[in-house]
Amino acid sequence: MFPVFKAQLKKDIRKPLTIILFIVASIVATLLFGGSTQQSETTVAIFSSGPNAVEFEEKWEGLLNHMESVTFVITDEEKAREDVVEGRRDVAVQVMDNDYRLVTSSTMPQVEMIEQQVHEVFTKEAQLTAAAGNQNTDELRNELHRYMEDPPLQVQTQSLQEENIQNYDMAIQLLFGFTLFSTMFIIGFKVNGITSDKVSGVWDRMILSAVSKTSMYAGHLIYSFCIGFFQIFIVFLLFHYAFGYDLGNFNMIVTIASIYTLSMVSLAMLFAGIFRTPEQFNNIFSSVIPIVPIISGIYMPPGTISNPILLFIADLFPLTHAVEAMTDVALYNASWNDIALPIALMLIIGVVYMGIGVNMVERRKG
Repeated sequence: MFPVFKAQLKKDIRKPLTIILFIVASIVATLLFGGSTQQSETTVAIFSSGPNAVEFEEKWEGLLNHMESVTFVITDEEKAREDVVEGRRDVAVQVMDNDYRLVTSSTMPQVEMIEQQVHEVFTKEAQLTAAAGNQNTDELRNELHRYMEDPPLQVQTQSLQEENIQNYDMAIQLLFGFTLFSTMFIIGFKVNGITSDKVSGVWDRMILSAVSKTSMYAGHLIYSFCIGFFQIFIVFLLFHYAFGYDLGNFNMIVTIASIYTLSMVSLAMLFAGIFRTPEQFNNIFSSVIPIVPIISGIYMPPGTISNPILLFIADLFPLTHAVEAMTDVALYNASWNDIALPIALMLIIGVVYMGIGVNMVERRKG
């Protein structure tokens, strides 16, 4: 096992650029995308066009500005579009009588959150208009506000440990998501070394020597685990102690990361069992993995994805369970009992995928 491990280590020591790039990429992506969600207040330009532009702008400015942390400001159309094109703003909103359009040139998570909030306001206003019928909408709205000031039924949300529930921090979720996502690539490429050795004939020559087949597998898989865990550990260490991110119980975060890395190695092994050549592995693996965070809702607030099929597919990947467990620890001070389920699911994924993957590799001829 150790000769195989050392051989893989020497390869990366001679050419460490790939590992360094993945570490830097995960840090930059988290600072870039996560930082955009940390702003205490976001300003979004709104504009309209046509003969009733001023009327539409004033109407929707008042309704949209009921939202927290986002301020909508009436802006000249030409300037709003120019700001988006030149990158000074991520998004602007063109409002119409009963509809809207987003003007954006990026896919920042913040844009999706703003779109959801704007969509919610327009949907409520459409429902109010439909309910009002021939009645004046403003009168019905005021009537509803007076009614809601003293509703017949009130619901108060409270956590078990504290009186107030903490606000959800998307920057922490994106930190975990981007770090674990970038690690999926490096683990996959390292596990693909098994396929490369088998295709090139190195695997057969090594087995004829004193190195056993079990040692060959162990050397490759343990090295893939170590290099993936090292990347995660370095990034979390930097954000926790150097950049001042509060990750909660750091020992629990590191433990979850180790279990995630183990299950991710198993997932990569399953891919190695499915595909016969390293080229097939690289092409398919690189195409499938970027979809996983999107299906898992890593870039969006919790609860955004409700489709049961997508949720089932997301549960098949360890990324979903790892981010869930880490955010629970970082944001809600979850105990081991609280995160036992996602940890158990990651372990089950690891055992099942590893068993199937190794079996498929062994059954393959040539």
